[in-house]
Amino acid sequence: MRQSLPRTVWVLGIVSLLMDLSSEIYHALLPAFLTVTLGLPVAAMGALDGVAEATANIAKLGSGALSDRQRRRKPWILLGYGMAALSKPLFPLATGWIAVLGARFIDRIGKGIRGAPRDALIADETPPEQRGAAFGLRQSLDTVGAFLAPLAAVALMWAFSDDIRTVFWIAVIPALLSFLFLLAMLREREDKPVPAPKARWGGLRDLDPGVRRLLQVGFLFGLARFSESFLVLRAIDAGVAPAWSPLALAVFNLSYVLLAYPAGAWSDRIAPRHLLGAGIVVLVVADLWLAWSTSLAAVAAGIVLWGAHMALTQGVFSRMVADAAAPERRAVSFGAFFFVSGVAALLSSLGAGLIWDRDGASATFLAGAGLAAIAGAMLALLPEDSSETAR
Repeated sequence: MRQSLPRTVWVLGIVSLLMDLSSEIYHALLPAFLTVTLGLPVAAMGALDGVAEATANIAKLGSGALSDRQRRRKPWILLGYGMAALSKPLFPLATGWIAVLGARFIDRIGKGIRGAPRDALIADETPPEQRGAAFGLRQSLDTVGAFLAPLAAVALMWAFSDDIRTVFWIAVIPALLSFLFLLAMLREREDKPVPAPKARWGGLRDLDPGVRRLLQVGFLFGLARFSESFLVLRAIDAGVAPAWSPLALAVFNLSYVLLAYPAGAWSDRIAPRHLLGAGIVVLVVADLWLAWSTSLAAVAAGIVLWGAHMALTQGVFSRMVADAAAPERRAVSFGAFFFVSGVAALLSSLGAGLIWDRDGASATFLAGAGLAAIAGAMLALLPEDSSETAR
C-alpha cells in the first residue's frame, strides 16, 4: 500500500500555491504593461525577465550552502517568502520601469533564498521511493496558483476598468496569506539524520559527479527555455488583445498543472532521465509548432505543448538532483543547479528578446528548438546512474 506524502510537502505546496497566485498576477500583466503601456522594446522585457530569474537562481547557491552549513531549512524558507511578500506593494507604487525592476529584483531574491532549502527539506523528509511524487505534488500545487493568476488578472482588470494599480494592490493579499500560513504551519525536524558538514564550500568540484553532470544538461536546457512572457507576446502577435493576453499563461499553466503530479509519480517507477528526455522532445516540438503557427488556435496548441514540457522536466530535474546529491550537500547541490539554470535563463531571455526584435517570433522559437535538441543529445550521452539501472 502506497504511503501518504509527508505533511511538510503539503504545507510547502499550499504556500507555493498562494505565493504563485500573487506573483503570477504581476507576471501576467507585466509584458503588456512594459511593451504596450510603456512602449519598451521586447529586448527590454527579455532583459527584465532574464535579470530577475538569474538573480533568483544565483541567490539559491548562497542560501543552499548556508542551509547545509547550519543544518537548518526553515529560517531560510521564511526569509525568502517574507521578502517576496514585502516586495509586492512596490509594484503598485512604481512609477517607471526602474521601480518595476527594483520590485521584481527583491521578489526574485526572495525566491532565490527559499528555493534550495525548500527543495532540500522536501528531499530530507520524503522517502527516496516517493521523491518524484513529492516534487510533482509541490510543483502541481504551485502551478494551480499560476493557472488561477492570469484568470484572476483578466477578471480583476475587467472589474476595475483596467486599473492595473488596483489589481496589483489586491494581489498583495495572497502573498501575505502565504507567509502567515508558512509561519504557522511549517515544522522542521530537530533530529537531523546527517552529521554536520565542514563549514566551508569548495565550489562545484565538491559536488557529486552525478550532480555535476546534471548541471551540464541543466545549463543547455536553460538556454533553450526562455521566459513564458514570450508565450504572452506570441499570443498578442497572433491577434489576442493585450487585456486578454494573460489567458496565454492560463492555457500554459493548465497543461502544466494537469501533468506535473503524474509525471513526478511516474518518475518513481521508471528511470527519471527517460521522462526528462521525453520533456525535451516535447519542447522541441512545441517550439517548432509555435514558430510555424499562424492561427490563434494553433498558437494555443503550441502553448499547451510548452506547458506539457514543463511538467515533464521541472519536478523530474529536482528529483534527479535529490537522488544524485549526498545528504550533507543536498541544499547546495540544488543551489548549484539553480545557479547554472539562472545564468542560462539570463542569456536565454536576453537572446530571445534580441532575436525577436531583429527577426521576429518564428526565428526566436526556431532558435529555442535547436538549443533544446542539443540539450537532449547531451542527456542521451550521459552514463546511467546505478539507481536508474536498478529500476
